[in-house]
Amino acid sequence: MLHPDGFLPLFLQAAARTPDRVFARFDGRPITLGLLERLSSAFAGTLAALGPGARVAVMMNNSPETLAVLFGIARAGAVWVPVNARLKGEGLRYVLEHCAPAMVVADAALLPAIAESGFDAESVRTIVAGGEGDELGAVLRGPMPSPSKSPAATDTFAIMYTSGTTGRPKGVIVTHLMMRLAGEAVAKLSEARAGDVFFVWEPLYHIGGAQLIVLPLIRDVQLSMVERFSASRFWDQVRAEGATHIHYLGGILQLLLKQPELPTDRAHTVRIAWGGGCPKEIWRDFEDRFGVEIRECYGMTEASSLTTCNDRRVVGSVGRPLPWFTVALRDASGEDVQPGSQGEIVVRTSLPGALFPGYFRNPEASALALRDEALHTGDFGRLDADGNLTFLGRMNDSVRCRGENVSAWEVEHVAAGHPDIEDCAMFGVAAEIGEQDIKLVVKPKAGATIDSAALFAWLTARLAPYQVPRYLAIVDEFERTPSQRIMKHRLSQRTDDGWDRLAFGR
Repeated sequence: MLHPDGFLPLFLQAAARTPDRVFARFDGRPITLGLLERLSSAFAGTLAALGPGARVAVMMNNSPETLAVLFGIARAGAVWVPVNARLKGEGLRYVLEHCAPAMVVADAALLPAIAESGFDAESVRTIVAGGEGDELGAVLRGPMPSPSKSPAATDTFAIMYTSGTTGRPKGVIVTHLMMRLAGEAVAKLSEARAGDVFFVWEPLYHIGGAQLIVLPLIRDVQLSMVERFSASRFWDQVRAEGATHIHYLGGILQLLLKQPELPTDRAHTVRIAWGGGCPKEIWRDFEDRFGVEIRECYGMTEASSLTTCNDRRVVGSVGRPLPWFTVALRDASGEDVQPGSQGEIVVRTSLPGALFPGYFRNPEASALALRDEALHTGDFGRLDADGNLTFLGRMNDSVRCRGENVSAWEVEHVAAGHPDIEDCAMFGVAAEIGEQDIKLVVKPKAGATIDSAALFAWLTARLAPYQVPRYLAIVDEFERTPSQRIMKHRLSQRTDDGWDRLAFGR
């Protein structure tokens, strides 16, 4: 039975028991549990004057110092507000103003972005990491105060702003218990064993990266962290680190599969690729080419990151609920749907606190998501007779075209199968007649050239007539969230910047 506790006691116990054990490596640089304990203690002392519950906005790229800040915040009973290091302008200003931090910790290289966003940083104490002054470095080398009272498992550890792919981000309140459960879920999904090495490309300011800070505390494993995801360098980095596990989100597997085939594709020590977003169509292809096992899951930050776990190798499924969750599918009237039918994924828990308490300063969104003691995810799914869940996309990520609801997830999965397409995004644009027309934006594979008319013919052979896009646009690169999902709301809504099939009589 899982003990309903947070992750901080595990960290303190592990640091006291095995201080020389390596917690993580950053581009080969090790940080031990003992060093992380000392640095985090020093940072916690800096927060003492702010008082428990004070919000600390952290805009930093991955580094050993970032880890020290996170554990220091936890030890002080403060609240970590991770800020996407790539945010700029109004989006950055919104997050900083909405969370109203008592302190900001930021990499020196990111200070100009904060200043240019219009946020009034003068009214908030800012600790700069790196650069000529490196105030954070001085703080971490400072004295270690007396231990403070550990926060309760139900206390808030973080306010994690969702990626905002379709609108303004919402601040998910994440407790110490929820972070512990996220780590426990990853350990179960990945079958983590003593001595394993988890390759980490995800930024810590995203739940995909943040949940991994718990893993070395509940299993004798090590994190191997790199600055960012690179499809071309990925396997070389994995080999250099001796990784046993890789994580994927969004279109990561598709990007890796579309890299040139090499004789070294299986020359690595990876056993398991775990994550969410593996299309059924490439599942076996990826396993066969790279010699790894796919472990798919489904989850949301609002439900302690992971809700289901596919450890039974059911291709195309995100698996069955974790022991502390149950999943039901509901129709528009709130009634359960039969196995094999589509419905909204609704999550309940037997462990109090496994579901988030709400969105920060957003009671309307909280009330919409949390109803009848359950999390209404806004995602479509389908259950088979054995209780295996298949994820079918976001309920609001669809287009109403010619009286039909067209799922972006379905169209994108077909289009992504084209040999010359690396990634794509589908969305609705204004229509001359009717509700909306469909626009598809594609990024060609390196060295490939997209012929719009030929691509349209290819799609027509594989999609229902009402699913076929009217507009096609080609881009060199997509703007992405930290989890590598395409930010659709940043894409052009114009209808005159690409190919219009109706203009060609199609």
